[in-house]
Amino acid sequence: MSQFFYLIPALTVLAGALVLMFMSMYEKFTVKSFIVVSSFFLLIALGFSLSNINSSYSVQPFESLLNNVLTFDTFSNFFNILLIAGTLLTLLIGEHYFQHRSYFKGEFFSILLFALFGMMILAHANELVTAYIALEIASFSIYIMVGYNSDDSKRVEAIFKYLVLGSFIGAFYLLGVVLIYGATQSTNLATLSAFILTANSDQMILVYIGLTLILFTFLFKIAAFPFQSWVLDVYRGAPMVITAYMASTFKIAIFSFFLRMILSYIAPIIDFWDGIITIIIVLTLVFGTWLAITQQIIKRMLAASSIVHTGYVLLAFIALSYKDGQIINIDSAYATMFYLIAYLLSALGAFGLASHIISETNVKVTYDDFKGLAKQRPFLAAMMTIFLFSLAGIPSTIGFIGKLYVFTEAINAGYIGLTVIAIIATIISVYYYFKLIAMMYFYSPQEACISEEFNDKRVSTYAIAFVAILTLLGGIGSAIVFFIPAMNIDEIIKLTQFAVQSLFIK
Repeated sequence: MSQFFYLIPALTVLAGALVLMFMSMYEKFTVKSFIVVSSFFLLIALGFSLSNINSSYSVQPFESLLNNVLTFDTFSNFFNILLIAGTLLTLLIGEHYFQHRSYFKGEFFSILLFALFGMMILAHANELVTAYIALEIASFSIYIMVGYNSDDSKRVEAIFKYLVLGSFIGAFYLLGVVLIYGATQSTNLATLSAFILTANSDQMILVYIGLTLILFTFLFKIAAFPFQSWVLDVYRGAPMVITAYMASTFKIAIFSFFLRMILSYIAPIIDFWDGIITIIIVLTLVFGTWLAITQQIIKRMLAASSIVHTGYVLLAFIALSYKDGQIINIDSAYATMFYLIAYLLSALGAFGLASHIISETNVKVTYDDFKGLAKQRPFLAAMMTIFLFSLAGIPSTIGFIGKLYVFTEAINAGYIGLTVIAIIATIISVYYYFKLIAMMYFYSPQEACISEEFNDKRVSTYAIAFVAILTLLGGIGSAIVFFIPAMNIDEIIKLTQFAVQSLFIK
């Protein structure tokens, strides 16, 4: 029974998805009903995950049934909490958006929970085919949500572009799995790890090629160069709330699996890809920055900036290295996980707030459309400023702490040149983030963009305010709320350390 306890969060999410699917058969349920039911199941799953947050464990339950393809440990539980919380906040932030779009039906919320279920299984996976199935469950759910409104040509274009490219890159993953199986006669990562420790250079050729192909899938899903071409069009075409979900929560799920694979299983050979990853980081930062500078549509600017943030996380990844039988600079793994928390809050807040602002109108699209927002709705403008400050890495926000942590670990690992490029990219980002702030505060509103009698006393407003508070407390938490452990930066870092250490429990 104790083993079953670890499965409850994922099973709760799956049960919620099925309940919502059956509820969608009946017209009598409103969008609000589906949001309430979805939130109910997510809160239960979050409660069970939080109950294990201070426990250090690593188990593979029901071995005869699951065949050791899933690992339930503190590491996966840490990511489960982030994924569930990200999904719950997406629902609450999008409450107004969902209710003012007639095309959102019950099936949509069922698909959202199926996407979360796939992401959670991906965080638990320690076998390549299982990880692929989990990734595709999440990906196909995202595809459907991107193109959910089939009457909108932008949505249809976005889903086809994402579906075709995503399916194509999935073939690379499967080819990589086949090559690894050909070398090791197994797709289990533990077997792969044992093979790596004993194989000679000739036997490793297929493994290197296979893992490189899987790396391509990883780079595509996180939108790193040169696999970022889909981002602007898909993010632009998707419903605003789903753009927020893709930019924040979905990326975390991808990193959860690949961070597990690197730390636990392929650590002895990770230095093999240092050269190509270095080039990719430079091009991702440069290309993402250029795209962000040249955008006039806010949604596309935020999408382009997400490419730059991918470069920052990859910088933390490359700072991991292996020597004398162990990972050196393990602090880089903690920096990666902390930065993912920071980006989750900042991106979800920025995209979510943008969706809240346009939920009753489609006129606020470009920089010019946001002119004078501070005069019309000062509370929303202040919160958007907080999120933009965090994305830009301005002190007193969690984004600043995240960047500082990543840059410090990269310098400690000897990547000074890469860090300088990343710092330059951060300085340039101040331009396109502060440009929006300037529009909100220093210009008069355009007549066509003035919205009257807008009710901001809504669930979505309070959810955005909650994320804004967390963004600030994550930056100055240790200084002013040291008596609340959950708000303390040091406590967050301890939780990341606790999670990573569970990967090495034998």
